[in-house]
Amino acid sequence: MNSFKCFKLCAMACLLFSMTACSQTNTDKVAVKKDSSETPKTIKKMKVEIWSDVMCPFCYIGKRKFENALALFKDRDQIDIVWKSFQLNPDMVTDPQKNTMQYLAETKGWSMDRTKETMDYVIGMAKEVGLNYHFDKAVVANSFDAHRLIQYAKTQGKGDAAEEQLFKAYFIDGKNTADHHVLMELGKAIGLDEANLKNVLASKQFAKEVLMDVQEAEQIGVTGVPFFVFDRKYAVSGAQDTKVFLDTLNKAWSSLQMH
Repeated sequence: MNSFKCFKLCAMACLLFSMTACSQTNTDKVAVKKDSSETPKTIKKMKVEIWSDVMCPFCYIGKRKFENALALFKDRDQIDIVWKSFQLNPDMVTDPQKNTMQYLAETKGWSMDRTKETMDYVIGMAKEVGLNYHFDKAVVANSFDAHRLIQYAKTQGKGDAAEEQLFKAYFIDGKNTADHHVLMELGKAIGLDEANLKNVLASKQFAKEVLMDVQEAEQIGVTGVPFFVFDRKYAVSGAQDTKVFLDTLNKAWSSLQMH
């Protein structure tokens, strides 16, 4: 990705989802405190943490590019992926009567022609990794309860499956990802217990975990997503090229094995 294209992508992310700042960093070393639950070095496992929001189009694109890199990484079975919550617009009010294109045009004061041009650019990026976005169907929805679903799914070993279902529901199927009936359907589709999921959604369960992830992101300087942290040492910001992810996987893995 050339520098102009990267700048344009980041600028549009800010405009689309009201982010205060967007990093153009490819790969940086990050100063993140090692957690006490770190896998013993005798076990060849490496953690990759991904801060993401289900309403972020670049997060879904970044997921695919990372997955492509992981498929090329020979030690992929030793990678432990942990999804982290992040809200681009925590104050967004769910409005099933509006799609994302209408919302963007209204909040930014843009014409529909300008809005469509911007969306077409992102749609083109998505197509490059096999995703068919439908912004004309995407429902304006606050993502907090969707993140609570993901946090519950993580406790069942289904965090990645939950992320995939929610991205698809939002960007491709045009479902209201703030609606509890929709979240129930998505949770059952990945094998979550129906009764437990119903209790989670009807309560405040896993709200604390969502907020802890958001707070942790603030502490390590995450201002835009997707944001990937490898072994608490290296970071990749944005939906970078597959090669960037693969190079970082190799670098972080080699560093882990040397210590």
